[in-house]
Amino acid sequence: MVATRISGGVQSVERAFYLLELLADSGDLSLTELSNAIDLPAPTTHRFLKTLVSLGYVRQLPNRRYGLGLGLVRLAGRVDAQFGPIAMPHLDTLARETGESANLAVLEGDMVVYIGQSPSPHPMRMFTEVGHRAHTHSTGVGKAILAQLPDDQVARIVQRAGMPAATERTITDVAKLRTELNRIRRAGYATDNGEQENGVFCYAVAVPDVPISMAISISGPAFRVTKELGKKAVPLLISEATAISQELLGVLD
Repeated sequence: MVATRISGGVQSVERAFYLLELLADSGDLSLTELSNAIDLPAPTTHRFLKTLVSLGYVRQLPNRRYGLGLGLVRLAGRVDAQFGPIAMPHLDTLARETGESANLAVLEGDMVVYIGQSPSPHPMRMFTEVGHRAHTHSTGVGKAILAQLPDDQVARIVQRAGMPAATERTITDVAKLRTELNRIRRAGYATDNGEQENGVFCYAVAVPDVPISMAISISGPAFRVTKELGKKAVPLLISEATAISQELLGVLD
């Protein structure tokens, strides 16, 4: 990552945010690593970190390295609360057009968190509680998000979170996950074929170009969410994800 100097910006604010971005990308770093990356003396970098620690946005680990703090989770939750209502009309469209439950999830730490759902009209349908956390490697939304990230960041995420087997279909090997993510990048969409819950199939795509890693999906019983439905669902997912991105970027501007 290269620090970008914003014309007319406040340099100390830029550097503080650059430190946060470095920690977000790397997981944890030492004072020396951070000071070298930001090209500042260690005492100056330490003053930035001390302030961020006191505010709760950075934490110092027992090994004296630094990582992101829980204050950012609180802020992310507030951002999520704003993103959900913007996405809901698009989730409603997906549920109406496909007949299956439509979901919105974001990457929070090393897990995905569901922040919106429009339920299927069918009596037998998938229900995911808003606020539910799940692993990235075993969910359609999680894999769609991971496919947008570099392999080294993916490796750090699954190393910290683990790769437990939710079902016998769950990918539990990093090399196999990397192969799956390459397939997703080529195809433009992710699937969950009973990897999180037996008998459930999901199509998912990432929301492009937004500052928070997020994805949308449709999910339902495997006997209804077929390859034939996928031919209709995937273009719809891509279209609605693009529309969500455009609206969110308009709000952020």
